[in-house]
Amino acid sequence: MEASPPAGVIDLPQGQVRYRAAGPETSDLPPVVFVHGVLVDGQLWTAAADLLAQQGVRSYAPTLPLGAHPMPMHPDADLTPRGVARLVLDLIEALDLRDVTLVGNDTGGAIVQFVLDTDPARIGRVVLTNCDAFDAFPPPPFTMLVRALRHPALVAALVPGLRSARIRHGRLGFGPLSGRPFDPELTGAWVRPLADGKIRRDVAKLARGIDPKELLDVSTRLGQIATPVRLLWGDGDRFFTVDFGRRLADAFADATFETVEGGRTFVPLDHPDRLAAAVLATA
Repeated sequence: MEASPPAGVIDLPQGQVRYRAAGPETSDLPPVVFVHGVLVDGQLWTAAADLLAQQGVRSYAPTLPLGAHPMPMHPDADLTPRGVARLVLDLIEALDLRDVTLVGNDTGGAIVQFVLDTDPARIGRVVLTNCDAFDAFPPPPFTMLVRALRHPALVAALVPGLRSARIRHGRLGFGPLSGRPFDPELTGAWVRPLADGKIRRDVAKLARGIDPKELLDVSTRLGQIATPVRLLWGDGDRFFTVDFGRRLADAFADATFETVEGGRTFVPLDHPDRLAAAVLATA
């Protein structure tokens, strides 16, 4: 089995999207597509993807237009949450993938729910880690962040401060989302694109399109979806609690739920071994 090039760019109706592929080009195991959240990129999944590659799983980690993307989308691209879900479906179709294991984290978990509500035909199974659901879209205190992202000029004023790793890793930044020290180069890559006005325009579209009522409405139809779902939930997350995760599991017709002791929001970053095991358990 031959491994594919580690990175690529794909042309979609919304614009160009970068992705990292890992694992053999041909495999008897279902392909995996990862969906990250706001202000992070596909690197969130690198360690888990590499572990899966060692087990013969082919995976794709796109960097979606959620604020950390390096290439702006077309000016007329629909970047509402449902629009990004359509982009994920367009990516899956363009890569000619079927029976996909779709994996979501944080805002990406909400995007996965929109994917299931839009067209689950190519999705064989789902793995969700700590993520938005119901009307917690986003949960407090991230409502303030979403409001800020709606205003490109305000984000531009914040960009100089984000060059400081101390600020990025503090309690008002990424700090509470992980139980481990962050790599400054990684978080720097996450915020650097915000210096581009077109990227700020894209993320403002997303932020303006985030409506808790819409995701709550989607939740009323999750029980109609036959796709099996596995939830891997960090039990140390103060934003997405274990009770919240169990409530989400109960919303699906076919779901299993397990916890990660001490895990916070960024389970894929802190516990890639557990995430890889959860993905393999669904195959």
